Amino acid sequence: MSDADAATVARPAWRFDRPDVEQPSLREVNASIAVPRTGVWFRRLFAFMGPGYMVSVGYMDPGNWATDLAGGAQFGYTLLFVIMLSNLMAILLQALAARLGIATGRDLAQACRAYYPRPVNLVLWIACELAIIACDLAEVIGTAIALQLLFGIPLIGGAMLTALDAFLVLLLMNRGFRYLEAFVVALLIIIFGCFAIQIFVAAPPAGTILHSMFVPSSQIVTNPAMLYIAIGIIGATVMPHNLYLHSSIVQTRAYERTETGKRDAIKWATTDSTIALILALFVNASILIVAAVAFHNTGHHDVAEIGQAFELLSPLLGLSIASILFAIALLASGLNSTVTATLAGQIVMEGFLRLRIPQWARRLLTRGIAIVPVVVVTALYGEKGTAELLVFSQVVLSMQLPFAVIPLVQFVSDRKKMGSFAIPRGVAALAWVVAAIILVLNFKLLYDTFAG
Repeated sequence: MSDADAATVARPAWRFDRPDVEQPSLREVNASIAVPRTGVWFRRLFAFMGPGYMVSVGYMDPGNWATDLAGGAQFGYTLLFVIMLSNLMAILLQALAARLGIATGRDLAQACRAYYPRPVNLVLWIACELAIIACDLAEVIGTAIALQLLFGIPLIGGAMLTALDAFLVLLLMNRGFRYLEAFVVALLIIIFGCFAIQIFVAAPPAGTILHSMFVPSSQIVTNPAMLYIAIGIIGATVMPHNLYLHSSIVQTRAYERTETGKRDAIKWATTDSTIALILALFVNASILIVAAVAFHNTGHHDVAEIGQAFELLSPLLGLSIASILFAIALLASGLNSTVTATLAGQIVMEGFLRLRIPQWARRLLTRGIAIVPVVVVTALYGEKGTAELLVFSQVVLSMQLPFAVIPLVQFVSDRKKMGSFAIPRGVAALAWVVAAIILVLNFKLLYDTFAG
């Protein structure tokens, strides 16, 4: 049997002629990528590799840059523990999202629509749309700044140019989902390479880094300024719309829709996302480490803007191309994030509302909503206002996390909904602890913000 025949056989017999019958998530690519039933483990893993790397994009998007730069410049290596903690949270939550999608055949938005009353779904949909807009805001700012640094394009002009990326996503989607994944992986390799060179030149102390990464400091909670950035890092790392995205795109594989086939798919999908998120951990940690070496250790504690970092990086690191590498990685990050935001927006709208609009229209709508505040803030406050807006967008993302995390953990823990695919009690307890940590940090941030 050919790969195409295998994909056809494995595709669920969904009906599209009745509006009351639930359709598959991302139906145009659902079960479109054939996977081998037998063979060496690497060949089978390779067939499932892709969704994890697309999800990892959200964990190293331009929003992370602002929070990681500010954290490294102000507090040195202290917040490396937060990056490690948030990445471990991400590995667990993304594994749960993949499990939900594969086991039930529903993405997270479809599951919410199926099991929650309409008012709750409306609140969840609005919260997720706000998260996507906040993510899009970070992408617009990051891409515009990268275009300014590399080509001298004004921020407002760069922000307007980002609207054109909708057509890039459409072109790749029309070629096939594997082309989209290849595009994402190629840009990830560029980002990884740029930071590998900078870390090599910075030569940070390995012992200090390991201690900061695995031993937390009490100042993370007691220092309001540090806590604000820490929560921004969590919001920038564990991204709510990524949970919706992952639960959908794992279904692009044409695994057997049987209990054995699903268990096999869950194993490979979890391996894929775990490997990809370890790569994201390296990138996030690298941004903070480079900022700590170049700025904090040289007394430049006030560097929080990407433009400042670009100007100071080369002379402080002693590498002439350090700033160029920094800007190239930022541009690649902004372009990559476009793909995931577009798909997440489509998944959320179709899952919660069963509303299908052309992808280009959806993309231009969300991108337009993100461009307007960037243009206004840039015109009124200049680059400094844009940098503050970038950090604020990540805190907004963190505030939306409970609206995605709590339903996800609830669903995958429920044996009535998941059957034999429900997670063990120990894993469920750990997942609820993660949800509780996110809630507590968010409530503390709100209290500190409104209590002055």
